[in-house]
Amino acid sequence: MLAFLGFSMIVVFMFLIITKRMSAMVALVSIPILFALIGGFYAGLGDMMMDGIKQVAPTGVMLMFAILYFGIMIDSGLFDPLVSKILSIVKGDPLKIVIGTSVLSMLIALDGDGTTTYMITVAAMLPLYKRIGMNPLILTCMAMLSLGVMNMTPWGGPTARAVAALQLDMGDVFVPLIPVMGAAIVWNLFTAFVLGKKERKRLGIAEIQYSEAELLAMSQAGATATMEDYKRPKLRWFNLALTIALLVCLIVGVLPLATLFMIATIIALMVNYPNLDDQKARISNHAANVLAVVGLVFASGIFTGILSGTEMVDAMANSLVSVIPESLGSYFTVIVAVTSLPFTYFMANDPYYFGVLPILAETAAAYGVDPVEIARASILGQPIHAMSPLMASAYLLVGMAGVEWGDHQKFIFKWALGSCFVMIITAIVLGVITF
Repeated sequence: MLAFLGFSMIVVFMFLIITKRMSAMVALVSIPILFALIGGFYAGLGDMMMDGIKQVAPTGVMLMFAILYFGIMIDSGLFDPLVSKILSIVKGDPLKIVIGTSVLSMLIALDGDGTTTYMITVAAMLPLYKRIGMNPLILTCMAMLSLGVMNMTPWGGPTARAVAALQLDMGDVFVPLIPVMGAAIVWNLFTAFVLGKKERKRLGIAEIQYSEAELLAMSQAGATATMEDYKRPKLRWFNLALTIALLVCLIVGVLPLATLFMIATIIALMVNYPNLDDQKARISNHAANVLAVVGLVFASGIFTGILSGTEMVDAMANSLVSVIPESLGSYFTVIVAVTSLPFTYFMANDPYYFGVLPILAETAAAYGVDPVEIARASILGQPIHAMSPLMASAYLLVGMAGVEWGDHQKFIFKWALGSCFVMIITAIVLGVITF
């Protein structure tokens, strides 16, 4: 009954989002409450919601200051040379622009952080898309596909969780996955080529020259003051050093992510904009993004809190495991790889890797399957996980690009699914996972 209730909740939630009958924030709060009441969970509902909010609070704080930090870096002109270099290469060719989007986002995504990837990619590329009239869904698609692959690095999160949950060696799990990630990168470039060709056919090649000032003006359309007032070209090297230091500290884990971004944001504000009015203006300029994203993060806390507190998520996991026939035991690694797609879409990384994965590994051991292969298989669904409504940075991406959540989900789904299956097939062919 709990499993049925959980699956029903997910179906209703996705239907309402994709058909645009509810906004993501409203659905994330109202749908789980409704299904919890249907399931008779009246007494502990408040505690479940608060537990979920507490769980996502560090992420909400981190995203708030990450948006402010990278917003300040964009305002100060740190990424202007990058934009200019991209412009000189892609010019007015939609095909080159989409491929450039893919390459840029994959390079940035090497740090494994969605917020960084999305903010820099959208800030650099969205003015180009607007200028030519390209579909911004292509931009969000390529950025998310890139994160879905690069997030598999040891410092990205899922791989580290899988290794920790099963007490394995990182080298044993990750190194064999490198050629698998390479296949996904090729798929991403193929996707960029296909989408870019379609846009080139639709729009043609624009015979225009882009000026940095024009692009920045477009990206800041509606601003009350010109962005030139806030450029800090003399501080570009300082800002670059600060950003590199921040990324290194994030990877090494010097402090919790939220506190690192808070400290970096304060330093960036004090150095770039020592005037109090300028500081207020920069914060106000990015307040809309902060409110939209952080609001969704806390709303997602309600969703995950109820899903976990009612134990629907456990029932869903156990029901899927229980339907696997014993005759398919030798294929268990492939089954884990395929089921990682829905599991990691509907669940946050922590519940999946620390809750479900040990159950899967224990079941696999009965069939003589090495837990190292189970760990590898569990990571192959990351391109679908990047689409999850529980991924806070995904809301930042669609918000900055100005697209609807449901439209983005429909647009990217087949390409993300293709990326997952390319990795699964490659992993099987290369013997990374066996059956």
